[in-house]
Amino acid sequence: MNGILIIAHAPLAHALRECALHVFPDCGPSVVAIDTAPHAPPEETLAAARIALRQLRDRPGNDGVVVLTDVFGATPSNVAQKLVDGLNSRLVTGVNLPMLLRAVSYRHEPLEALASRAVTGGTQGVMQVAVTAPQNQTRRHHVKDQHDHQQ
Repeated sequence: MNGILIIAHAPLAHALRECALHVFPDCGPSVVAIDTAPHAPPEETLAAARIALRQLRDRPGNDGVVVLTDVFGATPSNVAQKLVDGLNSRLVTGVNLPMLLRAVSYRHEPLEALASRAVTGGTQGVMQVAVTAPQNQTRRHHVKDQHDHQQ
């Protein structure tokens, strides 16, 4: 089973992990979160991420690690790029809750398939929803005696 490492701007990583635990209470050991503090040097985040990655890889039955980050080009993503080796780990940016839940759901699949499912979950979880509730519709004003016939 693959591990999942979330590296994101504080407090997003831990908040996403807590949401995943809410839906999948048994996923705790395979999902680790590293929050990047606003003024922390990248080296500090990298050191913490290396420890977390090693812990996930050393778990019995571990096949690999998918690293999820929030924004490509930002510190969490840059740190993650230094961790991922392309063999036993994959990096996916743009993490959102649908992406994480999909990754947790399919963490038993091969690493490449898991990374692909995470991307699919993240993109399919973003959509524009039409709101058609009555309070949001334009009201028609009824003009008395216009097409109003009493019998």
